[in-house]
Amino acid sequence: MIVRSSGPVQSGWRQALQDLGLHRKVKLIVSGGIRNGADVAKSIALGADAVSIGTAALIALGDNDPHREDEYRRLGTTAGAYDDWHEGRDPAGITTQDPQLSRRLDPIAGGRRLANYLSVLTLEAQTIARACGKSQLSNLEPEDLVALTVEAAAMAQVPLAGTEWIPGKGAM
Repeated sequence: MIVRSSGPVQSGWRQALQDLGLHRKVKLIVSGGIRNGADVAKSIALGADAVSIGTAALIALGDNDPHREDEYRRLGTTAGAYDDWHEGRDPAGITTQDPQLSRRLDPIAGGRRLANYLSVLTLEAQTIARACGKSQLSNLEPEDLVALTVEAAAMAQVPLAGTEWIPGKGAM
């Protein structure tokens, strides 16, 4: 099961799978909004078996580079807007079938940048797990999390930072 979200997975998805008797029988892969190791760690802690990245990998390859701003403007957008990839006219040459544009991508340099991004993403997630006293990223659980806003605490069903209060689960 792949769940697309605008941020880290919500614990309600794990509960829904448990309620259906499907927890650990289906794999939950979270996609959408995963940008850094903290997003990975939060998603795993809240029940994801894996995460999927898309936009962040494209950026690591060199897409939406500000040095091509003039070309993005000619497309009616701006570097960093990520809205013209589907058009096949990517000035960075990454998400295009146009042979002239695709020659702009240096696969060696792009591969190095992507490998560096993935290494840092992994190290950051592992560091967070260790900071929570876990030997492995997969050992993270909702109890290792706190939320910085009441809204996030309510959605993820984790305590508000500095309290033991979970909105909707009793008095503060």
